[in-house]
Amino acid sequence: MTSSEDDKIGLRAGERPTLKTISRITGLAVATVSRALNDAHDISQDTKKRVKACADSIGYLPNRAGVRLRTGKTNVISLVLSTEHDMMNHTAQLISSVAGALRTTPYHLIVTPFYPDEDPMRPIRYIVENRSADALIINQTEPKDARVEYLIKRGFPFSTHGRTNSPIAHPYADFNNFKFGTIGMEALARRGRKCVLVLPPPAYQNYGREVLDSTKQAAERLGIRRLVLQDVASDSPAQDIEIAVRGVLTTHPEIDGFFCASTTSTMVVVDVAETMGHKIGDTMDVFSKEAIPFLRRFRREILAVHEDVRHTGTSLAQAVIQAIETPNAPPLQVLDTPTFDDPLQGS
Repeated sequence: MTSSEDDKIGLRAGERPTLKTISRITGLAVATVSRALNDAHDISQDTKKRVKACADSIGYLPNRAGVRLRTGKTNVISLVLSTEHDMMNHTAQLISSVAGALRTTPYHLIVTPFYPDEDPMRPIRYIVENRSADALIINQTEPKDARVEYLIKRGFPFSTHGRTNSPIAHPYADFNNFKFGTIGMEALARRGRKCVLVLPPPAYQNYGREVLDSTKQAAERLGIRRLVLQDVASDSPAQDIEIAVRGVLTTHPEIDGFFCASTTSTMVVVDVAETMGHKIGDTMDVFSKEAIPFLRRFRREILAVHEDVRHTGTSLAQAVIQAIETPNAPPLQVLDTPTFDDPLQGS
């Protein structure tokens, strides 16, 4: 074997994997290797795969400090999430899907938590002012969201899980909760329900307003009496939801349908209704949504649509990368619309 052939086998004894190592093994210029690892548009996919396979095989990891000094970039995207408890693991699905979408890119994900009693602007300002990430992904958006206004003003790349009323278009991935509310009330009406209690998301968040507005409009059109559970929301602690639901069912025994905006709140509603003598699918119907196929395993009679959180996470990652790399392009905006295959539809 010649020394030239030996050079291309892999790491030499005691050698640290660097760009020069990959260049030697692949026979490509160091600049080409660097651009391939950074997913440059002018490098072919075959070359990128070849370089990345070599990097993986020798255990190459970029020197983040060096990258930042050379480019001014961190190659970090921060997902800013509330620390509120997520019983059905939706947060884990979102994190997993965003991270998965970044695997083949130069970027990696960090999760920045903030607490319910904390100013939500605090982690945003910290990241932007310290340039500790190249972009942000935020959720729990509000119609007039101070975080979005701040990020637009600072020209800092971001995407949002949820839309806002910002007059300036920005990247987002969202679930059409207005459609969710409409088809839910229609499904309950087809089952003859006359008095529906709505357990909505927090009204100050954009998707909470969509649920409230859509269920109200649908109820008026369908001739359904609509009640809204007060003082609790779909993400409130289960004990608080239980107390509130039990109280309303006692005061309003005419309630024969529930519209719920989360898996956890649906489970609580079903438990309370059954302990008070109701039978789901008989004396009462419940409509909800879920990110994992669970509710119909819990009670087959529950009516539910699927919210594809994994697709949302992938879309958020794609949107934020575009915001970083092509900031002058129209923002990527993805809106998933729910469907419900109702056997009673058209009957």
